[in-house]
Amino acid sequence: MENGNQARDCEFTADRVSGQKIPLVGAEENRQEFLRVLLEDKGYLKEDILVDFPLEFTVSGEIYTTRLDIVLRIEGRLFAVVKVAAGSLGSREREVVAAARVLEGGPAALGIVTDGRDALVWSASTGRLEGQGLGAVPARADGLRMLPEFDAAPLEGDALKRHRLIFRTYDIANVNVSRKRT
Repeated sequence: MENGNQARDCEFTADRVSGQKIPLVGAEENRQEFLRVLLEDKGYLKEDILVDFPLEFTVSGEIYTTRLDIVLRIEGRLFAVVKVAAGSLGSREREVVAAARVLEGGPAALGIVTDGRDALVWSASTGRLEGQGLGAVPARADGLRMLPEFDAAPLEGDALKRHRLIFRTYDIANVNVSRKRT
Protein backbone atom coordinates (compact mmCIF):
# COMPACT_ATOMS: atom_id res chain seq x y z
CA MET A 1 0.00 0.00 0.00
CA GLU A 2 1.37 3.42 -0.87
CA ASN A 3 2.30 5.76 1.97
CA GLY A 4 -0.36 8.30 1.00
CA ASN A 5 -3.11 5.66 0.97
CA GLN A 6 -1.92 4.22 4.28
CA ALA A 7 -3.01 7.34 6.19
CA ARG A 8 -6.44 7.31 4.51
CA ASP A 9 -7.02 3.62 5.31
CA CYS A 10 -6.29 3.77 9.06
CA GLU A 11 -7.95 5.07 12.18
CA PHE A 12 -7.28 8.59 13.40
CA THR A 13 -7.15 10.19 16.82
CA ALA A 14 -6.66 13.66 18.21
CA ASP A 15 -3.11 14.22 19.40
CA ARG A 16 -3.20 14.92 23.16
CA VAL A 17 -0.74 17.81 22.90
CA SER A 18 -1.53 19.56 19.61
CA GLY A 19 -5.15 18.50 19.23
CA GLN A 20 -4.45 17.76 15.56
CA LYS A 21 -5.96 14.74 13.85
CA ILE A 22 -3.25 12.09 13.42
CA PRO A 23 -3.20 8.54 12.06
CA LEU A 24 -2.94 5.68 14.56
CA VAL A 25 -0.03 3.93 12.86
CA GLY A 26 3.15 2.42 14.21
CA ALA A 27 3.67 3.17 17.92
CA GLU A 28 1.33 6.20 17.85
CA GLU A 29 -1.23 4.59 20.17
CA ASN A 30 1.59 3.95 22.67
CA ARG A 31 2.72 7.57 22.37
CA GLN A 32 -0.78 8.89 22.98
CA GLU A 33 -1.07 6.72 26.10
CA PHE A 34 2.27 8.00 27.42
CA LEU A 35 1.19 11.57 26.69
CA ARG A 36 -1.93 10.88 28.75
CA VAL A 37 0.29 9.68 31.62
CA LEU A 38 2.46 12.81 31.38
CA LEU A 39 -0.49 15.19 31.32
CA GLU A 40 -2.94 13.52 33.69
CA ASP A 41 -0.76 11.54 36.10
CA LYS A 42 2.59 13.36 36.10
CA GLY A 43 1.39 16.97 35.97
CA TYR A 44 3.22 18.11 32.84
CA LEU A 45 1.83 21.06 30.95
CA LYS A 46 1.20 20.83 27.22
CA GLU A 47 3.88 23.46 26.69
CA ASP A 48 6.42 21.19 28.46
CA ILE A 49 5.91 18.47 25.84
CA LEU A 50 7.49 18.75 22.40
CA VAL A 51 6.24 16.07 20.00
CA ASP A 52 8.17 15.06 16.87
CA PHE A 53 11.02 17.31 17.98
CA PRO A 54 13.33 18.06 15.01
CA LEU A 55 16.97 17.08 15.39
CA GLU A 56 19.63 17.84 12.82
CA PHE A 57 23.39 17.45 12.98
CA THR A 58 26.37 16.61 10.83
CA VAL A 59 27.96 13.19 11.05
CA SER A 60 30.81 12.03 8.81
CA GLY A 61 30.41 15.19 6.75
CA GLU A 62 26.72 14.61 6.00
CA ILE A 63 23.68 16.32 7.47
CA TYR A 64 21.39 13.91 9.32
CA THR A 65 17.81 15.01 10.00
CA THR A 66 15.29 13.16 12.13
CA ARG A 67 12.60 13.71 14.74
CA LEU A 68 12.55 12.63 18.37
CA ASP A 69 9.25 11.18 19.60
CA ILE A 70 8.97 13.41 22.68
CA VAL A 71 11.21 15.96 24.36
CA LEU A 72 10.30 17.27 27.79
CA ARG A 73 11.33 20.85 28.49
CA ILE A 74 10.44 22.31 31.88
CA GLU A 75 10.52 26.09 32.20
CA GLY A 76 12.71 26.30 29.11
CA ARG A 77 15.28 23.68 30.22
CA LEU A 78 15.71 20.35 28.54
CA PHE A 79 14.71 17.62 30.93
CA ALA A 80 14.19 14.34 29.05
CA VAL A 81 14.16 12.66 25.67
CA VAL A 82 11.49 10.00 25.25
CA LYS A 83 11.58 7.18 22.72
CA VAL A 84 8.23 5.48 22.19
CA ALA A 85 8.58 1.85 21.17
CA ALA A 86 6.22 -0.92 20.23
CA GLY A 87 8.69 -3.67 21.14
CA SER A 88 11.58 -4.30 23.50
CA LEU A 89 12.29 -1.27 25.67
CA GLY A 90 15.78 -2.34 26.77
CA SER A 91 17.04 -2.48 23.19
CA ARG A 92 16.56 1.32 22.90
CA GLU A 93 18.93 2.29 25.75
CA ARG A 94 21.90 3.45 23.69
CA GLU A 95 19.68 5.29 21.23
CA VAL A 96 17.77 7.34 23.81
CA VAL A 97 20.81 8.08 26.00
CA ALA A 98 22.78 9.24 22.94
CA ALA A 99 19.82 11.38 21.82
CA ALA A 100 19.67 13.03 25.26
CA ARG A 101 23.40 13.76 25.05
CA VAL A 102 23.49 15.31 21.56
CA LEU A 103 20.53 17.69 21.77
CA GLU A 104 21.47 21.29 21.13
CA GLY A 105 21.12 23.18 24.39
CA GLY A 106 21.60 19.89 26.23
CA PRO A 107 22.31 17.43 27.39
CA ALA A 108 18.93 16.51 28.81
CA ALA A 109 18.94 14.94 32.28
CA LEU A 110 17.11 11.74 31.32
CA GLY A 111 16.51 9.31 28.50
CA ILE A 112 13.21 7.44 28.73
CA VAL A 113 11.90 4.56 26.65
CA THR A 114 8.23 3.63 26.91
CA ASP A 115 5.51 1.59 25.29
CA GLY A 116 2.83 3.58 27.12
CA ARG A 117 2.38 0.86 29.76
CA ASP A 118 5.96 0.43 30.99
CA ALA A 119 9.05 2.61 30.96
CA LEU A 120 12.80 2.49 31.49
CA VAL A 121 14.47 5.67 32.74
CA TRP A 122 18.19 6.31 32.30
CA SER A 123 20.47 9.08 33.51
CA ALA A 124 21.82 10.69 30.36
CA SER A 125 25.05 11.77 32.04
CA THR A 126 25.98 8.36 33.52
CA GLY A 127 23.99 6.00 31.29
CA ARG A 128 22.82 4.25 34.48
CA LEU A 129 19.32 2.79 34.66
CA GLU A 130 17.49 4.93 37.21
CA GLY A 131 14.20 3.06 37.30
CA GLN A 132 11.62 0.89 35.62
CA GLY A 133 7.89 1.30 35.26
CA LEU A 134 5.71 4.34 34.74
CA GLY A 135 6.19 5.15 38.43
CA ALA A 136 9.89 5.75 37.72
CA VAL A 137 9.08 8.56 35.27
CA PRO A 138 9.51 11.77 37.27
CA ALA A 139 6.48 13.99 37.72
CA ARG A 140 6.85 17.60 36.61
CA ALA A 141 7.31 18.71 40.25
CA ASP A 142 10.15 16.19 40.65
CA GLY A 143 11.72 17.46 37.44
CA LEU A 144 11.62 21.02 38.76
CA ARG A 145 13.51 19.83 41.84
CA MET A 146 16.00 17.79 39.80
CA LEU A 147 16.94 20.39 37.19
CA PRO A 148 18.93 22.75 39.46
CA GLU A 149 21.05 19.77 40.55
CA PHE A 150 21.63 18.64 36.96
CA ASP A 151 24.53 20.55 35.47
CA ALA A 152 26.19 18.39 32.84
CA ALA A 153 28.34 20.17 30.29
CA PRO A 154 27.43 19.75 26.63
CA LEU A 155 29.52 17.18 24.77
CA GLU A 156 32.23 18.52 22.52
CA GLY A 157 34.80 17.24 20.04
CA ASP A 158 35.24 13.49 19.65
CA ALA A 159 32.70 12.65 22.37
CA LEU A 160 29.98 14.62 20.56
CA LYS A 161 30.91 13.04 17.21
CA ARG A 162 30.83 9.55 18.76
CA HIS A 163 27.40 10.04 20.35
CA ARG A 164 25.96 11.52 17.17
CA LEU A 165 27.19 8.46 15.29
CA ILE A 166 25.71 6.12 17.93
CA PHE A 167 22.35 7.89 17.79
CA ARG A 168 22.23 7.95 13.99
CA THR A 169 23.16 4.26 13.78
CA TYR A 170 20.19 3.30 15.94
CA ASP A 171 17.78 5.91 14.59
CA ILE A 172 18.39 5.07 10.95
CA ALA A 173 17.40 1.46 11.68
CA ASN A 174 13.99 2.57 12.99
CA VAL A 175 11.01 2.12 10.75
CA ASN A 176 10.04 5.76 10.62
CA VAL A 177 6.36 6.32 10.02
CA SER A 178 5.41 9.59 8.45
CA ARG A 179 3.16 11.34 10.96
CA LYS A 180 1.31 13.65 8.65
CA ARG A 181 -0.89 16.07 10.54
CA THR A 182 -4.27 16.63 8.93
